[in-house]
Amino acid sequence: MKLFLQMSVLSSANLIAAFAFQWYVFVYFGPGTETDALFAGMTVPQLVLMVVSGSLVHVLVPLLSTRSLQEIRNDAWAFVGLVGCFFGMLSLALHLSAAYWVPLTVPGFSQAARELTVQLTRVQLLGIVFAAFCGVQTAAFHARHKFLWAEGAQLLSSLLAFIALMWALPLFGVVAAAWISVARMVLQSVLLAPGIGRPVWPDMKNPVIIESWRRIKPLLIGTTLYKTEPLVDRVLLSLASAGSLSLYYLAQQIYGAASQVLGRSLVAPAVPSLAKHAAARRNDLFGDLFQKRCVSIGLLCLAILVGLGVLGEYILFLLIGHGSVSAQNVNELWWLLIWMGGMLIGGALGQLSSSAFYSRGDT
Repeated sequence: MKLFLQMSVLSSANLIAAFAFQWYVFVYFGPGTETDALFAGMTVPQLVLMVVSGSLVHVLVPLLSTRSLQEIRNDAWAFVGLVGCFFGMLSLALHLSAAYWVPLTVPGFSQAARELTVQLTRVQLLGIVFAAFCGVQTAAFHARHKFLWAEGAQLLSSLLAFIALMWALPLFGVVAAAWISVARMVLQSVLLAPGIGRPVWPDMKNPVIIESWRRIKPLLIGTTLYKTEPLVDRVLLSLASAGSLSLYYLAQQIYGAASQVLGRSLVAPAVPSLAKHAAARRNDLFGDLFQKRCVSIGLLCLAILVGLGVLGEYILFLLIGHGSVSAQNVNELWWLLIWMGGMLIGGALGQLSSSAFYSRGDT
């Protein structure tokens, strides 16, 4: 219970800080061309990370949970080297070709908006290398049951990024938000680096690397398909009126934040234990832990949705009904959240269900 409360507080603070970053940009400019371009520019970098880095983390935690401390450190540095090479080359290729493929993702934008989206996308592509590093580093911390500093490093970097944003946004405009997002990932990776010890040269014959590649292949195929949803959303929403993409993106982020709080506080701490129960073939303990977490997550999701229906619009008005955001914008966002309520329940329970399979080595 103590770990749950600590993780809940840290995860909530983390997501509040991350949301505050986007909230400040949204309120400062209001839903319009600048915010649409910024959020559209995040789409492909986030897609790449969800497909590859997200799959890697799901595979790494169960694998590393049964390793010794020194083996975890060696394995983590090996993966840092591998993902660094892979994401570095991928980021460079996407950066150089952005002028050709980015306009295809926002066909409804004006010429000026497309050019701004290309510029912001190129900046944000620089951060995917360090985001991948953070994924490996976080997996190593979780495998050692060291959950708090993984969250604390993210919180500290997010708070510093928000302070920088308040200073830079009035001076440099929306481009500042993109650069600060990259700097936040760099700082987070630097803060997490000491936790995995001194660098070691990657051993390509390491059985963990070989096994991780076997497990990650089916995940890459599956996520390449179902994680393209945000890309399809951006293409369609670019055809709507200015600001529509920003409102929909904000609704997704709110539910994504809630799912992450539940995932980090209830799902992530359970994964190492599930992996150990699976390795020991204790199906009774495995099933008992899984069922208890299902009930807890389901009840919390229902409580959140009831609160949203009763007080959601009022709370949203207090949070974002300022600056360039109108009362109509707030009402549209509330209705989007009502209609998208299934994302919360499905997202949170889906994290637990998939993590249970990954804990058994079944991808």
